[in-house]
Amino acid sequence: MPSPSVADRRRYRGSSAEERKAQRRERLLEAAIHVYGEQGYRNATVKAVCEAAGLTERYFYESFSNSEELLVASFQMVTRLLLGEVEKAGAETPGGSVERTRTMLDAYYKALRDSPQSARVFLVEISGVGPAVDQALVASLQELGDLIARTLDPQGNSSAVAQPLLRAGTVGGVIHIALSWIASGYAQPLREVVDAALRLCLVLGPDTAKP
Repeated sequence: MPSPSVADRRRYRGSSAEERKAQRRERLLEAAIHVYGEQGYRNATVKAVCEAAGLTERYFYESFSNSEELLVASFQMVTRLLLGEVEKAGAETPGGSVERTRTMLDAYYKALRDSPQSARVFLVEISGVGPAVDQALVASLQELGDLIARTLDPQGNSSAVAQPLLRAGTVGGVIHIALSWIASGYAQPLREVVDAALRLCLVLGPDTAKP
């Protein structure tokens, strides 16, 4: 019988060493979102995240060099999932650009309401931690702004599409509406929140889309 190869010896229960490492990283990210959402990033420790993930601290340093790097990665994970849901909602909506944008905003705010721990990571814990975290936040806001602008004006006919500062201001308003809504304990109906954000976003569309 031939001897097992090095690759075979490195596989365990059907998973390679790299696959197991990736799985541990995923568990740490999910645990971080939970712990940051419950305790706040500044009150959370590496030990608390590892305990929530069911892993020892040595596995933390296998994937992350420090807590800030984990925060950035967990933020990017939340952002990727959230923007994916928002974009999918818009793509699946029949009708014009305004209807698609409304559906996207509805999906965005609904996701924040239904996943308060992720919302805290996405909107609160990310602010003011450090340069790397700030860069991740700016990138995510730019991505959301670009998505809204493309949806409202797919042909790029509006001069607003070419103004990064206007897109940034619009997305900042969308985020501020979310923060105010969360601070109120989600007191306003979802439709009222979406209507307010949509009126703000229409500035990024062509003149024909504006009331």
